[in-house]
Amino acid sequence: MQLFYNNTLIESSTEIKFSREESKHIAKVLRKKEGDILHITNGKGFLFTATITFSNPSQCIATIDSYEKQEKRTYRLHLAVAPTKMNDRYEWFLEKATEIGIDEITPIICDHSERKIIKPERFERILLSAMKQSLQCYLPKLNPAISFSEFISQKNNDQLLIAHCEETKKQSLKTTLKPKSNTTILIGPEGDFSTKEIDLALSHGYIPVTLGETRLRTETAAMVAAHSVTFVNE
Repeated sequence: MQLFYNNTLIESSTEIKFSREESKHIAKVLRKKEGDILHITNGKGFLFTATITFSNPSQCIATIDSYEKQEKRTYRLHLAVAPTKMNDRYEWFLEKATEIGIDEITPIICDHSERKIIKPERFERILLSAMKQSLQCYLPKLNPAISFSEFISQKNNDQLLIAHCEETKKQSLKTTLKPKSNTTILIGPEGDFSTKEIDLALSHGYIPVTLGETRLRTETAAMVAAHSVTFVNE
């Protein structure tokens, strides 16, 4: 199934007009014609079924036939991950985490961060592409980049976890995670969180966790965290 995206669709929508770029893809690349069926999501959980009524590389139009609401997961995962020095590594994390299942992502700027500027428009495109590829109907929320201290000070009722590499007492992530709960996990930059940041997180109720016996890259640690949360909720 090929999944398309249009965030303007609502339950009462009866027709959709695709952009020039999408129309070209539908008519010229996929060779879809009048009468063919398309599946579209608005990124808010709805899956629409539509029939093409006009197919042209410059303008495709379809009539909405029906819709259904994709069930939400029984848990919610928010990963706050420091941007990596190599931007493509962070983009890889965004793509794979979306495929596995994630609800919210916040880039956090830390004391040891080597990259402090991100490209949200590009990140959004990666999230959207990964959502469509994995046939999901909920688009993960990408928050603006924020400093570690600002993020920590926000009110948060989730299960709060911080993964770091310091040789201090930590719990195993897999034994700490609570099924069917909302979870926020902090993942630091290549140089790890500073001691000051770790202490600040602990003072705000974060539980220190370990992701295993080996030292992981930032993007790998984020992936392990995402998969672990999915695994305990299966």
